[in-house]
Amino acid sequence: MPHTVKAVIARYKGAKAELVDIVVPDPGPGEAVVAVQACGVCHTDLHYREGGISDDYPFLLGHEAAGVVEAVGPGVTKVAPGDFVILNWRAVCGQCRACLKGKPWYCFATHNATQKMTIASGEGAGTALSPALGIGAFAEKTLVAAGQCTKVTEADAAAVGLLGCGVMAGFGAAVNTGGVQRGDSVAVIGCGGVGNAAIAGARLVGATTIVAVDVDDRKLEAARRFGATHTINSRHSEPVEAIREATGGHGADVVIEAVGRPETYEQAFYARDLAGTVVLVGVPTPDQQVTLPMIDIFGRGGALKSSWYGDCLPSRDFPMLVELARQGRFPLEDFVSERIGLGDVEAAFAKMHDGLVLRSVVEISPSQRPQA
Repeated sequence: MPHTVKAVIARYKGAKAELVDIVVPDPGPGEAVVAVQACGVCHTDLHYREGGISDDYPFLLGHEAAGVVEAVGPGVTKVAPGDFVILNWRAVCGQCRACLKGKPWYCFATHNATQKMTIASGEGAGTALSPALGIGAFAEKTLVAAGQCTKVTEADAAAVGLLGCGVMAGFGAAVNTGGVQRGDSVAVIGCGGVGNAAIAGARLVGATTIVAVDVDDRKLEAARRFGATHTINSRHSEPVEAIREATGGHGADVVIEAVGRPETYEQAFYARDLAGTVVLVGVPTPDQQVTLPMIDIFGRGGALKSSWYGDCLPSRDFPMLVELARQGRFPLEDFVSERIGLGDVEAAFAKMHDGLVLRSVVEISPSQRPQA
């Protein structure tokens, strides 16, 4: 039968995050209900609240999560009640032209749950909710497409749940999209959670020069802990010149832009070596544009790429990174700045906006975990 649980929603554009009761239906065909154990507070949730993604209010916020499968609908075979899972927002279809070419990380037909969760009572009772990135995990339980559940070895949900978005996006931008290899030089512009995950990924695969660029010395200190060999405060130093100086005068083999602004993208373009690669993983707003001389695009060679979700394949990448974290080779725990409750999301948005945290993580009691 349907469950009534606590969850965090945004009722309208700019509305503060609000804790309410919602109704989570039993899973239908191809769906799963997950008891959420932890969910990171990501900039994307703030973008939803502020209307930067769509106007399909009210939104059920939260998407960077891990928990335990509580129930599955007909036809679900890859996960079962009791499985510890990380939620992903790209359930690949297996049938589109990208999947059939053997490149499912580019799937053109990812999908979400068909049924809707709704507001349980009070103002807007019965109103269907739009879950952030098809997940909506600032909730004690959520309904997702079963393909959005990636089974992994049980671990600290607050840490491994971050693979559901920001950490995977940054790691994948460096390793999957950028193709960073042993001995490469890498520059990362923007050292929040995504940028620092790119730094940690570059270090893991053997980059020898890793240059971190930001306007906040606190974030640059964190970047050093994640593996940066050089740091540049772009308020005080011209970043293109400084990156070139740190890389023997040539520029970096791979430059990762984790801000999503025209001025930082232009810096990334000119800070790469000849035939180098630029990876855009920062999310721009629809109105932003960049203008570059075509002769420079032609003459510098290399590649200009965008990285969507780190070009990851959750079934491949999530278990690998959980195991690397278990071995102490990838610092997932270090991305967790604080552990908070469901009622603290609005305060966490303010801390994130002010650059005070890498990730605040909402922890939800795992006491509802079903017996396997």
